[in-house]
Amino acid sequence: MKVLMIEDDASILTLIQERFAQWMIDVVGVDHFEHVLTQFHHEQPQLVLIDIQLPVFDGFHWCREIRMHSNVPIIFLSSRDHPMDMVMAMQLGADDFIQKPFHMDVLVAKVQALLRRTYDYKEAKTMTEQWCGAHIQYDRAIVTYNEQQIELTKNELFILQVLLEQKGHIVARDDLMRKLWDDERFVNDNTLTVNVNRLRQKLEELGLVDVIVTKKGLGYMAVAQ
Repeated sequence: MKVLMIEDDASILTLIQERFAQWMIDVVGVDHFEHVLTQFHHEQPQLVLIDIQLPVFDGFHWCREIRMHSNVPIIFLSSRDHPMDMVMAMQLGADDFIQKPFHMDVLVAKVQALLRRTYDYKEAKTMTEQWCGAHIQYDRAIVTYNEQQIELTKNELFILQVLLEQKGHIVARDDLMRKLWDDERFVNDNTLTVNVNRLRQKLEELGLVDVIVTKKGLGYMAVAQ
């Protein structure tokens, strides 16, 4: 596995490279911060770690640029602690947000879980599904409805799949978080809310309105149609 780390602090980059090498994960740093997208295409990483405060352009810019070309998992690592930073990251398509300073074991666990969820979920590779008149292609992370298409991030796709496995029934937030991140101790509750809201917004753009229902205090439900 290869990880592209968009980080201008050489000490953090070196620390993560050394730790991840123990797990056979190659972490590559950025050489020129004005050509991040070019290096992304050259390296073809399986995951991206990205800071917000960077030379030339900030991490939000590069997250947006990468999302225009790829659904590769993206995790933000940042010392900024304003809730809007996390919301912005998730709205741009990030899969997670970890605040600095972070515990290395937490970062390793999150990266491993996200890589496993993205590349080892064998059942999703050949699976398609019809729901509410929409066609869902799990292998391509695409939802088609009325001849229009949207692409989902890995988190959005996984959330939709879990909800559809129990459509017509409420899926508790705690259950959904455990399925997403393996261990809920590593989860910020707001992250789930942002991901579900982003998924719902994308479906509404296609015309699929009110197909994912929030059951206040309980969880979420995909309508059974």
